[in-house]
Amino acid sequence: MAARSAPNCHLRLEWVYGYRGHQCRNNLYYTAAKEIVYFVAGVGVVYSPREHRQKFYRGHSDDIISLALHPERVLVATGQVGKEPYICVWDSYTVQTISILKEAHTHGIACLAFDLDGQRLVSVGLDSKNAVCVWDWKRGKMLSMAPGHTDRIFDISWDLYQPNKLVSCGVKHIKFWSLCGNALTPKRGVFGKTGDLQTILCLACARDELTYSGALNGDIYVWKGINLIRTIQGAHTAGIFSMNACEEGFATGGRDGCIRLWDLTFKPITVIDLRETDQGYKGLSVRSVCWRGDHILVGTQDSEIFEIVVHERNKPFLIMQGHCEGELWALAVHPTKPLAVTGSDDRSVRIWSLVDHALIARCNMEEPIRCAAVNVDGIHLALGMKDGSFTVLRVRDMTEVVHIKDRKEAIHELKYSPDGTYLAVGCNDSSVDVYGVAQRYKKCGECVGSLSFITHLDWSSDSRYLQTNDGNGKRFFYRMPGGKEVTNKEEIKGVHWASWTCVSGLEVNGIWPKYSDINDINSVDGNYIGQVLVTADDYGIIKLFRYPCLKKGAKFKKYIGHSAHVTNVRWSHDYQWVISIGGADHSVFQWKFIPERKLKDALHIAPQESLADSNSDESDSDLSDVPELDSEIEQETQLTYRRQVYKEDLPQLKEQYKEKQKSGTSKRRERAPGNSIRLHFVHGYRGYDCRSNLFYTQIGEIVYHVAAVGVIYNRHQNTQRFYLGHDDDILCLALHPLKDYVATGQVGRDPSIHIWDTETIKPLSVLKGCHQYGVCAVDFSADGKRLASVGIDDSHTIVLWDWKKGEKLSVARGSKDKIFVVKMNPYVPDKLITAGIKHVKFWRRAGGGLIGRKGYVGTLGKNDTMMCAVYGWTEEMAFSGTSTGDVCIWRDVFLVKTVKAHDGPVFSMHALEKGFVTGGKDGVVALWDDSFERCLKTYAIKRAALAPGSKGLLLEDNPSIRAISLGHGHILVGTKNGEILEVDKSGPITLLVQGHMEGEVWGLATHPYLPICATVSDDKTLRIWDLSPSHCMLAVRKLKKGGRCCCFSPDGKALAVGLNDGSFLMANADTLEDLVSFHHRKDIISDIRFSPGSGKYLAVASHDSFIDIYNVMSSKRVGICKGATSYITHVDWDIRGKLLQVNTGAKEQLFFEAPRGKKQTIPSVEVEKICWASWTSVLGLCCEGIWPVIGEVTDITASCLTSDKMVLATGDDLGFVKLFRYPVKGKFGKFKRYVAHSTHVTNVRWTYDDSMLVTLGGADMSLMVWTNEMEGYREKRPCDSEESDTDSEEDGGYDSDVTRENEISYTIRALSTNIRPMFGVKPHLQQKEPSVDERPPVSRAPPRPEKLQTNNVGKKKRPIEDLVLELVFGYRGKDCRNNVHYLNDGDDIIYHTASIGILHNVATGTQSFYQEHNDDILCLTVNQHPKFINIVATGQVGDLADMSATAPSIHIWDAMNKQTLSLLRCYHSKGVCSVSFSATGKLLLSVGLDPEHTITIWRWQEGAKIASRAGHHRRIFVAEFRPDSDSQFVSVGVKHVKFWTLAGRALLSKKGLLSALEGARMQTMLAVAFGANNLTFTGTVSGDVCVWKDHILCRTVARAHNGPVFAMHTTLRDGLIVTGGKERPSREGGAVKLWDQELRRCRAFRLDTGQATDCVRSVCRGKGKILVGTRSAEIIEVGEKNAACNILVNGHVDGPIWGLVTHPSRDFFLSAAEDGTVRLWDIADKKMLNKVNLGHAARTVCYSPEGDMVAIGMKNGEFIILLVSSLKIWGKKRDRRCAIHDIRFSPDSRFLAVGSSENSVDFYDLTLGPTLNRISYCRDIPSFVIQMDFSADSRHLQVSTGCYKRQVYEVPSGKPVLDQAAMDRITWATWTSILGDEVMGIWSRHAEKANVNCACVSHSGISLVTGDDFGMVKLFDFPCPEKFAKHKRFLGHSPHVTNIRFTSGDRHVVSAGGDDCSLFVWKCVHMPH
Repeated sequence: MAARSAPNCHLRLEWVYGYRGHQCRNNLYYTAAKEIVYFVAGVGVVYSPREHRQKFYRGHSDDIISLALHPERVLVATGQVGKEPYICVWDSYTVQTISILKEAHTHGIACLAFDLDGQRLVSVGLDSKNAVCVWDWKRGKMLSMAPGHTDRIFDISWDLYQPNKLVSCGVKHIKFWSLCGNALTPKRGVFGKTGDLQTILCLACARDELTYSGALNGDIYVWKGINLIRTIQGAHTAGIFSMNACEEGFATGGRDGCIRLWDLTFKPITVIDLRETDQGYKGLSVRSVCWRGDHILVGTQDSEIFEIVVHERNKPFLIMQGHCEGELWALAVHPTKPLAVTGSDDRSVRIWSLVDHALIARCNMEEPIRCAAVNVDGIHLALGMKDGSFTVLRVRDMTEVVHIKDRKEAIHELKYSPDGTYLAVGCNDSSVDVYGVAQRYKKCGECVGSLSFITHLDWSSDSRYLQTNDGNGKRFFYRMPGGKEVTNKEEIKGVHWASWTCVSGLEVNGIWPKYSDINDINSVDGNYIGQVLVTADDYGIIKLFRYPCLKKGAKFKKYIGHSAHVTNVRWSHDYQWVISIGGADHSVFQWKFIPERKLKDALHIAPQESLADSNSDESDSDLSDVPELDSEIEQETQLTYRRQVYKEDLPQLKEQYKEKQKSGTSKRRERAPGNSIRLHFVHGYRGYDCRSNLFYTQIGEIVYHVAAVGVIYNRHQNTQRFYLGHDDDILCLALHPLKDYVATGQVGRDPSIHIWDTETIKPLSVLKGCHQYGVCAVDFSADGKRLASVGIDDSHTIVLWDWKKGEKLSVARGSKDKIFVVKMNPYVPDKLITAGIKHVKFWRRAGGGLIGRKGYVGTLGKNDTMMCAVYGWTEEMAFSGTSTGDVCIWRDVFLVKTVKAHDGPVFSMHALEKGFVTGGKDGVVALWDDSFERCLKTYAIKRAALAPGSKGLLLEDNPSIRAISLGHGHILVGTKNGEILEVDKSGPITLLVQGHMEGEVWGLATHPYLPICATVSDDKTLRIWDLSPSHCMLAVRKLKKGGRCCCFSPDGKALAVGLNDGSFLMANADTLEDLVSFHHRKDIISDIRFSPGSGKYLAVASHDSFIDIYNVMSSKRVGICKGATSYITHVDWDIRGKLLQVNTGAKEQLFFEAPRGKKQTIPSVEVEKICWASWTSVLGLCCEGIWPVIGEVTDITASCLTSDKMVLATGDDLGFVKLFRYPVKGKFGKFKRYVAHSTHVTNVRWTYDDSMLVTLGGADMSLMVWTNEMEGYREKRPCDSEESDTDSEEDGGYDSDVTRENEISYTIRALSTNIRPMFGVKPHLQQKEPSVDERPPVSRAPPRPEKLQTNNVGKKKRPIEDLVLELVFGYRGKDCRNNVHYLNDGDDIIYHTASIGILHNVATGTQSFYQEHNDDILCLTVNQHPKFINIVATGQVGDLADMSATAPSIHIWDAMNKQTLSLLRCYHSKGVCSVSFSATGKLLLSVGLDPEHTITIWRWQEGAKIASRAGHHRRIFVAEFRPDSDSQFVSVGVKHVKFWTLAGRALLSKKGLLSALEGARMQTMLAVAFGANNLTFTGTVSGDVCVWKDHILCRTVARAHNGPVFAMHTTLRDGLIVTGGKERPSREGGAVKLWDQELRRCRAFRLDTGQATDCVRSVCRGKGKILVGTRSAEIIEVGEKNAACNILVNGHVDGPIWGLVTHPSRDFFLSAAEDGTVRLWDIADKKMLNKVNLGHAARTVCYSPEGDMVAIGMKNGEFIILLVSSLKIWGKKRDRRCAIHDIRFSPDSRFLAVGSSENSVDFYDLTLGPTLNRISYCRDIPSFVIQMDFSADSRHLQVSTGCYKRQVYEVPSGKPVLDQAAMDRITWATWTSILGDEVMGIWSRHAEKANVNCACVSHSGISLVTGDDFGMVKLFDFPCPEKFAKHKRFLGHSPHVTNIRFTSGDRHVVSAGGDDCSLFVWKCVHMPH
């Protein structure tokens, strides 16, 4: 029965015929060694033309479709298709993998390109967004990712002349990318009028920002920057598929079969038309071209590779050819010569020489070929066709012998008989025809029997029988030549078959997996001589089996290379080679067969390194040759660590349940108790399913783990310290080589690994995000910098980390079976071993991946299960311990020898300086020499050897050893039974720690007057523990059954124990000997209780739902309590011993009278009054509050009340121990909670004097002892409890500004909608009726009048070509904070408004701007580190976090030169609301506006995200780094302050603890500052400032301000703190205060702004000055000495700013806004000259033509006229009730027109004086008025209205003008209308939701500026009647530009913002004459 093992022979890939030319481009290059690299199917090929030799790269698992060559031309990158495709970077010389890049793309990798120095690689995916990724490929790290385009991308390239620039092209687009930080930002190429918008197929970059690209129509498009500057027409006659740049110039290749060479400026050099050469043919299409020196490589669509020498261009040399597109099915081998014949759907039949590796003949047929066969004499070749015919050719000259068509369906298989006389032809119509060869192929028989298509045929050796297989998997036999079916099985039995190619039949049963009925094996071929069978299947795999293989699921060796299905496979005539052909990849693979005897010499050929293993990977279904798994290992492999509920999911669950229960919790809840508990001692060690998890630390303490606790045990003092950072079972532990740090891995949905310090017990790093369900093995590297970990997901993922940085370096799938151990090579940090079930693998790192090779067992042994592994004294040597007790010794990947070491599995090994120590299931510790030659000493773990100082008793001799460690002269041993022993070298054994063995622990009782407790467990032991300082197990007794409960009698003499079989016993509490036992019940005894006092009665509760009451003295049952509907969970007696309180599994609370057991009904009010002897009940009103919000998911399993009835302790299914203040009335009581147990806590008990709490963990088998710390006694300890999680609902104060900021929703520009409620059809969509006077082109009519009166007639008009931002009046103070800072020692200040950062010089008032943001800036901070001087970070709003251009982003830039240093696209959706630099300036912290308020830490220079975590479910306002730290920061927000630590990649947070101060409540926190010694100050909404020490509130500074404290600033040089708040100015108080370092004394400053209340939003302190930003948009500088205020910046407080007008002759302008002010601004002096408070919101403002009067229109319908000189009111009037939208003086100063939203325009005659009586008004205005303009002669008025209609009226009569011709003749004095044919072109295509709001034509009459809802200012030519006119756009404003004007002389444009309340002044740049 040989099929149990794989055959011992081997296949080696020798040659591949083919090249992938279809659907791929640019995939053929010369390497530095002048070899040619390309790919076919799933194999990278390196071909040496000199030696005619191929090397193969086989690291891919599916079709390769893209390839890039490194600039040094040795390394190659290839990308593949697949569900999780990856990129391999490999060396073309050694064909070894250098790096693997994965986990970024889906579907496939379409393009790849290296940058100039080869450090970075860019890839494009085939996913729907065609994602573009940039990699640091050596480290395997993704640097940046962005959505590429909505359609396919065909080529991508780095710009080799500009750093950080890329170009990509594809379907109808070309994009120019820039990479900054982690952000890839695209700009689309502008085709303009130069060329057609079309698909671009390939590109190359050149100097001076030039890019050359090949288009689909055969033109070459030349780009400069992003603009198309010229096209080279007709470069090719069809699409240009490939472009290759080299030193001499460029080569292009196209679909027309031509190669063109161009020089460096793209002037043509020469053309080579391949179709015209001797090898050419019609339809030749070039897919790839590579030009090096005088050689050109060409790859074609039809899988050929040509090499052209430029001098002999008409003689291309054919290097490689293969079949073209279409499936390849036909394969035959020549019977006597080393030839193979293939035929394909491309209709060609080809003959290949297997010796010369060349095509020697080719013939094209009429039809697609599906099968082939060569006759025995090698003369005839028969081909079966797809159309049902077959053709016979002569092999010699390929001439036709005969062509026969008897069938309609494809011929799938044909074969000549062994004697050469017959040809059998199998057809898809399920018949086989037999033809006579000598009779010129006359039909002589037909086999009918199959019901499905024929798939395989085989002749018998004597040519008398034929066997067939069909598509149903059935097997038939026929007598030849007639074709009669043979049904008698006996007749067939002796037949010997000439060949075996059938897939069904007894001899090949083994090729099918055990339990499958699939038919995905396409072909087999048997080699009788070598007794080996080769198969080919649909998954691209070639397998070798032993032949015959009779039993299903035989072992095999497998080989990959083909991509999808392998259609056929055959042995060559002399069995030297195997030939396989691929269907879709139409390639032919030739494998060399290396038989068994040769393998010995071939050992130096290591098994092919590849990701899919070549040594039978999945062939492990039949384990008959592997001994049975050891029972312990069996148990362990069946353990599952999956949880119903993971702790990480709790916050989310809680939120969901809270939503459901919003209504329920109105009652004020009790405070949490004052007491707290602290973990004191843990009895237990996790040995039953973990190994090698026990070590000595540097200073000789012992570190191990149990439950969720890392324990450090001091054996001299018998004390323990605990690491409590985990929240679920720890499964593994590793010690750092310096023995001071420990790594522990836990269970979890996204399980974490913590690296912590054994001295300080602080976490140094937390690693997450790579494993699922749990981490089962970890190991440090020898230098301690790296860590390897293994997960317990289905593929047991292996991850290599740089743990300090928290970075994942590499990841790989480990194995399908469980991995027990991972070990890193101490000599080479890039190598490691994993071992586990039937598996040992040797890995090496390759970039982001790991490459694994199975251990090669050879003939020495079998694949055994490995339990442990260590490295030896060289990097090659490794040792592993097996489940059978052997130690395997490995060199490299080969097994050298095995040594018998133990009886039963070897569970632990440890390498020493001069040898090894091993421990096994046999309970023996063995010391070995350094080569495992001899065993030096053994120690048996026996009770007899126990030393007197032991802390307990050994349960059994020779316990199974799970961990060994050496040090300090001792051997440390951990056992499966949970014991930790120390073995002295001389023999005595000391027991240090022990716990229960495997099985759940439920029973717990504390002694009535001694500090001892008893436990009973499913491990069938009853144990007594000492809780006093000696901490040891005093006694143990084995029971016949496991137990669930126990109880001491009141006098402490007896101990009652309930067992799982329904019996219970009473034992002597001292000796544990039986007193008496009973067996009345069948089910588990769940609780057992003595009555109080004398202990007269014993209540015994069982899962049978009864409670039996026994009289202890008489040992008789005296009562039974019936009436429970479910099993009993808890029983309590009242103090008199007369009443029992009972809980059941159905959540019933019942009462029974003792001793008879009568059921009582007691109202809940009375229950409280009863005095209970004990309280362990979890039901009832008194403990309603202990059930958590998520009570449906978790059960409270136990509770216990202190004897003073103050504190109730509970244990639950999630492993939490909680303390509540008793009674816990009302739902969801407040608590303190402690995590140490992993899953369910089964029992909790206070000791007799309440000094300790004892808790039991069910599955973690640990007994934990906690000390009770009374109220008031409270050391500040880091591991304190978490407070209860439900926030208090009492509000922490209210402030309108805070509320507004909290609720504000930021929209991005692209989604903004119209600010005015306009309706109707947009102008560009209206149908125009043709106007009457469409004049003939040449006319004698008088010239048409000017559209616009111009006032610089004499000068030559110069159009405006550009606008440059010169001044901005505005500052975003209303909803942002801490956003004004000093730079350059106080010479400059920096702040922001809208989407621009502003650097403002204090002395001169000049401004410069950072304008790279594409949307509103929300936060700003300055880097304080001297290395990063003047570096600013700003965060903006955004849309979704999809890494596209509209995603929120952070810009880091240099304030002086405005260079962007880094751009970080974030994962915060909506926007970034706070940014802060760390102390070194290298890290940046950002907070998002997304619902989770994510907090992210960046290494901003690299653009790398280090860590990210949800911050809080309510709004976070500010997060700031401590000024002296790179790892500590604080976040504050709505009812929240959190103290964060960055550990590696993880963010650990602690909530601020208030409980130290009586009556303190959590308020909304608004600002944060820092002091020395870990002090933190937070400003609150009520005006207090809280002072925190670490994370505990230590005092509050009451009423630091009267209103909210919005801003705080820590001065780094002297530690003084500035606060800013909201205050009414008073004599002593002020809105800004300067405090000392501890916030004890302060000095207040008043801001003389004249506001009723000052509201400070930002403070910053420079040298002797304080800089203040206010809510009212002022920035003020306050002198510290004299308290003098200097206002530097003014702005409108609230917007929109609707009114805007420029002075007729001077550089002044007026603005009027919603904030009720009109302000006068001076452009030259850069400041506000004056402001008038109107008391109402102003809507519009206008100067009179002379500039001596100002008219102001108000929102309430009133208008006012002021005299400019005195600012006195000249007149005012209110004729309308709603807003005035525009107001205008006529050019002759006579009339005033007032337009309102009441659809009206009123006229007033100003010559009649200030009474302002209306003289007339315009009728029939269809909607509200937007803008108005007077004609130059003051006789007409044009009005634009809210329904997109423009009307013209006469002045002053108000009559409408309807005649179009008359309208056209009017010359207007001004033009501000957004409607009319003259401005049709200003409406954009994207204006569905948004409008153009304002427009203004220049005084010269030839330029037009507009402002729109997207916040854009656009510059057009005037007039612009064509739709979608050309324009320039200028960004900077937030959404909604409300008004825009030219100043006099067209020197400036002023634009007013809606959302941003800012005024922008743009300088006009005129075209030169």
